[in-house]
Amino acid sequence: MMERLRQFKLFGSRTLKTGISVFITALICGYFGWPVIFAVITAIVTIEHTAADSIRKAAIRFPASAIGALLATTLYGVFGKGALTYALVAMLTIAVCHKLKLQDGILVATITATAMIPDFQENYIVSFFIRLGTTSIGIVVSSLVNFFLLPPNYFTSIHRSIDRLYGQAADLLELILNEVIGERHAKKGLINRRYQELTKHIEQTHQLSQYQREEWSYHKHTNFDMRAFQFAQKKLDLLQQIIYHLGNLQYIQTDATDFNHREKHLIGRMIPSFVAILRAPKQEIPEEHFKQIEELDHVFWDWKQEHIEHESRYRHHLPPQTVLLYELLCLHDVMEELKELSTSKHAAIYYQYVKKQQGMS
Repeated sequence: MMERLRQFKLFGSRTLKTGISVFITALICGYFGWPVIFAVITAIVTIEHTAADSIRKAAIRFPASAIGALLATTLYGVFGKGALTYALVAMLTIAVCHKLKLQDGILVATITATAMIPDFQENYIVSFFIRLGTTSIGIVVSSLVNFFLLPPNYFTSIHRSIDRLYGQAADLLELILNEVIGERHAKKGLINRRYQELTKHIEQTHQLSQYQREEWSYHKHTNFDMRAFQFAQKKLDLLQQIIYHLGNLQYIQTDATDFNHREKHLIGRMIPSFVAILRAPKQEIPEEHFKQIEELDHVFWDWKQEHIEHESRYRHHLPPQTVLLYELLCLHDVMEELKELSTSKHAAIYYQYVKKQQGMS
């Protein structure tokens, strides 16, 4: 039943788990005759990306909620139900939780505390324990649901993200190199914006990888799962190196006249070659590309000899043309690592695992 709902695509796993948590929480509170709203609100905000996060934050949210409920009870007894009580309860709950390093529980605690004020009973102690009890039900139910039902698998998202990011890196490299050798002129703002977007997306993919590691610390996984994941991590690490070199390339200041015809023609031929390799599913490197790299290497050492060793003004820093050639050679080194990775024994496991996950989705 759960899998059918998820495959319907209307509800994601986290949405389904939120609905189930709210349903169970409401049933329990209704059984005891306790106010449902506090527990339901807590259940909604307690569902996390991973079971590990839910369990860790539950241990923080419970004492934070107790602090909020205690402050609400105390201040209501002193000031009654007025605007000042709401303000003081909210501020003090946030301040105390922050001071006690309970940041992950601040939202739940503040909501619990302020929501208590309109519905206090004559017996403040009873009200305190009821509110704390309903909040605890929401926390516990959401944590258990997140742990046992529909454990998240971020592998497919990571795989799709990596493929997409390699394509974006190829587009950015093409844009930068055409600008550097003066073939086309793109606005520097466009290049910088594309680079920032690429950096942001790879950080998000790293976060998904972290979620997957945390999830596996609480749920069983096979060696097959782990090897496929390690392959994806290696591809992500190599992509991070490529982005580093793209960052260096985008700040190179050259002019079309800085290169002779042979150099400009060589770099111009290499642009589509680099781009094609990055866009290829398994980053295969054709033999023609190796020949171009060998020629580029000769040009690099010619530049070094002609423009650095014989010109004193370049003793303490490299001219931009040499930096460009050096970065292209470094990019090729990363691509060779990608090629070796794609032909390793883990590659077959990875693509087999991808097919398996796609068949399940």
